[in-house]
Amino acid sequence: MSITHLVTHSGGFHADELLSSVILTRLYPDAALVRSRDPAWISPGEGRIIYDVGRAYEAEAAIFDHHQRPNPLRDDGQPYSSFGLIWRHFGEAYLRSQGVPEPDVAAVHQSIDAGFVLPVDLLDNGAIEPGVAGPLAGMTLPVLLETLKPAFDDRSAEADDDAFMAALPIARAFVEAAVRGKAAKRRAEAMVMAAIAQAGTSRVLELPMGMPFRAAVEKAAADHLLFVVHPRDKDWALTTIRKGGDTFESRADLPEAWAGLSDEALETASGVTGAKFCHNARFIAVAGTHEAILKMAALAVAAAE
Repeated sequence: MSITHLVTHSGGFHADELLSSVILTRLYPDAALVRSRDPAWISPGEGRIIYDVGRAYEAEAAIFDHHQRPNPLRDDGQPYSSFGLIWRHFGEAYLRSQGVPEPDVAAVHQSIDAGFVLPVDLLDNGAIEPGVAGPLAGMTLPVLLETLKPAFDDRSAEADDDAFMAALPIARAFVEAAVRGKAAKRRAEAMVMAAIAQAGTSRVLELPMGMPFRAAVEKAAADHLLFVVHPRDKDWALTTIRKGGDTFESRADLPEAWAGLSDEALETASGVTGAKFCHNARFIAVAGTHEAILKMAALAVAAAE
């Protein structure tokens, strides 16, 4: 069936139908985007996809609302918003349109659903309180997208539609960035796994470039690793490995005597010619040569042990 119209509700907008529109307008770029509550538009019909309006969820009829009772739920009982429903049915096709390799599509789809889509669904349904983000509650993506709505006293007929269309490319940038990031982590994982195998029992993991590594280190159960070395522009970096995704605590810190030093002061403190910088928080150090960074890594391991 050729899709000619993408239909969502008129008036004020929320993150769920805005992000749904990002997915659908990418897949159906020639379809007209219609914002309406007219029963003639929000009823299933030939050539249209309806979402976040219509009081029904029937994938076969291409209508994806979540406001009705009973509302659509995931297998684990957590609620869908329209974004979750659209992602469920169109997300994999969207990932292919973004160039995600076929072997990675299912994993990236699931990862984005868990880390990007589900929080939007929960917040839209009132299943979590905005304040759960603490002082950052006002900086969550759904809240930021909704700040793009027109002011309450802008009563012009076009205000809501104009604001929605202006917000769409901003929302698109976040979705595309999430896809790029998740796809890149999949590529990095393969490279990190190979480097872990090559490192053997060494406490130091050497990578060919800077890349996400902690998830792969955990997946490989490489608990013996303490530090990571990789080139950084014209220099070399030595970094710690965080204990988890929800903490800044490292498996081992760089030596306390290096903290906040640079150049000659760091060379003197470390005894390594070519040492250039160590962050005051002791999670990264930089040297001018490969040889120098390996010496610093060996010293860091010795201090940690």
